[in-house]
Amino acid sequence: MGMSEYVRMIRGKVGTTLLQMPSVTIIHRNEEGQVLLVKNADTDLWTGPGGAIEPGETPADAAVREMWEETGLLIEPVRILGVYGGPEYVIHYSNGDRTSYVVTVFEGRQTGGSLGPRDDESTDIGYFSREQIAQLDAQPWLYEVVPDLFGNADTAAFKRAKRRPR
Repeated sequence: MGMSEYVRMIRGKVGTTLLQMPSVTIIHRNEEGQVLLVKNADTDLWTGPGGAIEPGETPADAAVREMWEETGLLIEPVRILGVYGGPEYVIHYSNGDRTSYVVTVFEGRQTGGSLGPRDDESTDIGYFSREQIAQLDAQPWLYEVVPDLFGNADTAAFKRAKRRPR
């Protein structure tokens, strides 16, 4: 799908200035526990299916929409695995745009659909184990999230605060 009309409108006003963007990633596991990833056409890096939350859209609805658009799978978000942001979540696009994402990572259960890229945002798609992900050329943030994806925590993960008010 590429850039939404909303982001296109903002970019028309601010150019390539760094934008802060709320977004989602949806994690789906196969029967072997491997995680579904897509290879982004613009960056040529592996990442979780997901993208920006549109104005008026809930994060869960954005996760369902993004998974469908990028993989052909229908999912139901079942829990939040974590919320992430920071320098590792700044993406530099080939057109010069820079976006700092704050990502809510959901775990999802498949309810329908069939696996296969549905848009031009992805060049490949596949399931990977923790060990395989460590060997992939992936978005830097994915390596930070991997321990949480394969952990057994009952609560959502987040990056601990490093700054203190003075």
